[in-house]
Amino acid sequence: MGWSALIVAAIVVALALLVRLVEPSFAFYPLAGETVTPRDLGLDFESLTITSSDGERLQAWRLPVEPARAHIIYFHGNGGNLSVWAPIVAHLPRRGYSVLTFDYRGYGLSTGRPTERGLYRDVKALLDRVQPDSNRFMPIVYWGRSLGTTMAAYAATVKRPDGLILESGFPSARKLIRSSPPLAFLGLFSTYRFPTADLLKHVDAPVLVIHGDRDRVVPFALGHELFERIPGPKQFVTVHGGDHNDVTPPDEAAYWTAVDTFIRTINR
Repeated sequence: MGWSALIVAAIVVALALLVRLVEPSFAFYPLAGETVTPRDLGLDFESLTITSSDGERLQAWRLPVEPARAHIIYFHGNGGNLSVWAPIVAHLPRRGYSVLTFDYRGYGLSTGRPTERGLYRDVKALLDRVQPDSNRFMPIVYWGRSLGTTMAAYAATVKRPDGLILESGFPSARKLIRSSPPLAFLGLFSTYRFPTADLLKHVDAPVLVIHGDRDRVVPFALGHELFERIPGPKQFVTVHGGDHNDVTPPDEAAYWTAVDTFIRTINR
């Protein structure tokens, strides 16, 4: 092997190591602590601690509603913590849905550092905790937003829900990276996959895909590609004027009509 080939090989190895070192910083944006709780928003809630299989302690909130229209397990995105997501989650019990949501490792009051494999362990720990207590007379819906769509899809492969809502999602991390030219080189060496579409190949529950047509983080086209790759029963709802981080959708009536109709028509 000539010197030029050795230099190229060394550069490739160095780039691969660099990407593996920095990729958590591109994938996860956690905030520590807890500043806002559902109680601050006028809602009752129960604080829970869930332990993962590798010993991390995960902070969770249960927001009960009696009687509930459905039980929603909510998987938030890659930024912030439960306090940041509280205004979004708060919409659900106000619509008559009981909720269980939690912070991944390294987020909020949860211990550890986030990794792709670690987040899957966290999801499994949550499902192990909640399912035995669930009321099977009402639908169980997994709802994921952004990175949480991958977590919801993974959850559906572990324990089948009655329905699945995927909001502002993407087919895979590599597809998302390639949609942003400044980050495209990361896709060549990244170990993170977040293969939402591939996970859904093993899911037969009905799926509602929601995506804003002005999403500046996950392009609308990727949301539609995710939808096209879902093999089972599915619906697609466009949030007209919707961006990625909207706390309230531009057309609330249409948004919630789509959600309520989907959940009401789920066959248990």
